[in-house]
Order: sequence, then structure tokens, then C-alpha cells
Amino acid sequence: MTRRLRLWVLTAGLLATAALYVAACTDLPAFGGSWHPYGDRAVRAALQQHTANAVSSVNFDQRAFDTLGEETVLFSSVLGTVVLLRRTRGEKRVAPGPAEVPAALRRYGLLVLPVTLLIGLYVIAHGQLSPGGGFQGGVVVATSLHLLYIAVDYKALERIRPLGLFELADGTGEAAYILLGAAGLIAGSAYLANTLPLGTFNTLSSGGTVPLLNAAVGVEVTSAVVVLLAHFLGQALEIESEDGAKDGGREA
Repeated sequence: MTRRLRLWVLTAGLLATAALYVAACTDLPAFGGSWHPYGDRAVRAALQQHTANAVSSVNFDQRAFDTLGEETVLFSSVLGTVVLLRRTRGEKRVAPGPAEVPAALRRYGLLVLPVTLLIGLYVIAHGQLSPGGGFQGGVVVATSLHLLYIAVDYKALERIRPLGLFELADGTGEAAYILLGAAGLIAGSAYLANTLPLGTFNTLSSGGTVPLLNAAVGVEVTSAVVVLLAHFLGQALEIESEDGAKDGGREA
């Protein structure tokens, strides 16, 4: 393909994209207006499905298949990181030495860690009731564990972070979401359809499959963030090449 032909193809693609964009914008409600058709329908559907948090209803009920894609992106990134940052021939692990942490930082970290962990679990468990959910709460839970690295040292973090179990939990969370979607097919409906009893509105058991899918995402996100940080920290603190240099900047 010649340069001139490539430019014509590019121009045609840009013009088609611009035309579609303009056509889509013509039907948008006025900025700051009171008419929001998608929002009204989403809230109405959430209330019908006994899900108090409309955002979780959208994520895990109205467009649950899209959320599966988002979760799979994170799962795939973890898988790629594990493969790329694996220890290769000519590398060795060297345990980092103890860190000197100020007493005030140690006390503060050890005090905040359980509180942060509890908040993260609360955000996951109440995802169908209040702002938050598996994605947000999973990041909070994973971050809370790493407060031990800041407040104590790397060895202390390793003792409460069995990497193999978190890798297994990462795959389990992804598989649980997929299998819960298949339950809709077994019930004679669509994949990821909300086929479970909806329960009592504004309770932990409300929303049908929403709390289960939310919990699966919480497990996957928590484990994924822990595994990612484990491999990044391992590269920065443990992995050395044969010449004794830290190998964090090696090429994949």
C-alpha cells in the first residue's frame, strides 16, 4: 500500500468516525438539564431488582457481561506480569535486610492496618447497598496488607502474604464470576441474568446475584493487586543478576 493510499484510508476513517460522533451527540440531553433517560432507567431497574446502589446494579446486573470483561483485563494483566517478571536463568533471590522504621510510624501503621482492612471488607460486603463494591474494596483490602511493609519490614509482609494462595484466589474469583453467569443459562435465561431471589430491599441478601458477583470481583481484585505488588516488590528488593546488581530494570 502506497503512502498516498494510506493517507486516503486514514482520512476516510477519520471522517466516518467524526460523522458517527456528531450523530451521537445530536441526541444527547442538554448539559446540566434535568432529563437523563439512561440514569432514570438505570435507577428504575435497580429498584426493581432490589439493589439499593444503582451503580452496583449497573455493574453486576444491567451490564454484568461488560464487568466480566473489565475483570478479565485485570486477571490477564496479572497473568502477564507473573510471566514477564518470573525469575530467569542468571538471577537469584536475595532477602532484603531489616528496615529501620521510626517508632511513631510503626505504631501508626499497626494501628491503621486492621482498621483499613475492616473498611475494605465492609466496602466489598455492602457493595449492593452503598457506594463501593468489589473493585474499590478489593484495592483497599490489598493496600491494607501492605501497610505492614511500611510500618515493619518486607519479611513481616511476606509472613501474612502467602503468594501461592493469593494466586489461587485470583483465579478462583475470576472462575466464580464466569460460573455464576452460567447459572443463568441453567435457569433457562441469559448468561449472567439475575435469576436468584431478590430478597428484601436494602439488606445484605438483596439484589439476587449482585452480591455474589460483587464478592467474586472483590476476591479477584484483592488477590490481583497483592500478586502484582508482590512481583513488583520482588523485582525491586529481591531479584539480583549474577553480577550482584539489582535487576529491576531488565528487559523482558
